Amino acid sequence: MRVSAECNKGRVSWSQSVSQFSTQTPGNMSKRVAVVTGGNKGIGLAVVRALCRQFDGDVYLTSRDRDRGQQALHKLQQEQLKPLFHQLDINDLQSIRDLRSFMSQTYGGIDVLINNAGIAFKMADTAPFSTQAEVTLATNFFATRDVCTELLPIIKPQGRVVNVSSVSSSMSLQKCSQELKNKFRSTTITEEELVELMKKFIEDAKRGDHAQQGWASSAYGVSKIGVTVLSRIHARMLSKERPADGILLNACCPGWVKTDMAGPNAPGTPEEGAVTPVYLALLPAGAEGPHGEFVSKKTVQEW
Repeated sequence: MRVSAECNKGRVSWSQSVSQFSTQTPGNMSKRVAVVTGGNKGIGLAVVRALCRQFDGDVYLTSRDRDRGQQALHKLQQEQLKPLFHQLDINDLQSIRDLRSFMSQTYGGIDVLINNAGIAFKMADTAPFSTQAEVTLATNFFATRDVCTELLPIIKPQGRVVNVSSVSSSMSLQKCSQELKNKFRSTTITEEELVELMKKFIEDAKRGDHAQQGWASSAYGVSKIGVTVLSRIHARMLSKERPADGILLNACCPGWVKTDMAGPNAPGTPEEGAVTPVYLALLPAGAEGPHGEFVSKKTVQEW
């Protein structure tokens, strides 16, 4: 896994590259398509299952490991569902670009994108906090940002984008300094400024003075602050760059549910965790919101 905070150095934001890609649907590619990252287990698998039942179009289960993805696919097929599979490792830029090319050529873009893939260290993990910070942000923030950079330009008009965040983001925000709170709540923060803040957290963690610098002591929570704020930024950019396209983009908390990541003591089921992401993914055509919000239990939360 790439864990360097410099892994995004020199890359442009999606809004800078939007002109490189066509959002028009060529030929007879009118079939709708939904893509779920990290779809082979847990909440991601539950989201794929729900979309197969409710979404009018093809549903792609993606996973880093091809065999695990195929096993999950077979499981859903035994339930008489018909998902499709595409390999996707969000930590591999070429893997993301391969998916982008496939979706562009096959469907003319993407109608629904659910960025669910993520990692979390166990509470009992003995890895140094600096390592946990670097590894967690590499996947949860920087890799998710890469997916957005590559795929937002091919989201079709009336598309829906859902970034799976966590209540840990708001809880960790509350534990940050007032200066950091103000930056993360700003309605004018840029993607570049957010990236620099996420890099600074990793650097402060490596020095061992992240608490003194005003950060919460949760690598997962800070990574999800990044996801929530990135969602707010991208929603603003979509409204500015593509105001007539009616695309809605939100971050959400699925809740504390029983998964490999969250552990067996969580009170909810993966199916319950899928409710809010699927609700946001299926917002009806013409809906004006929510957009750029942090949503939990199908309700907009204060950020």
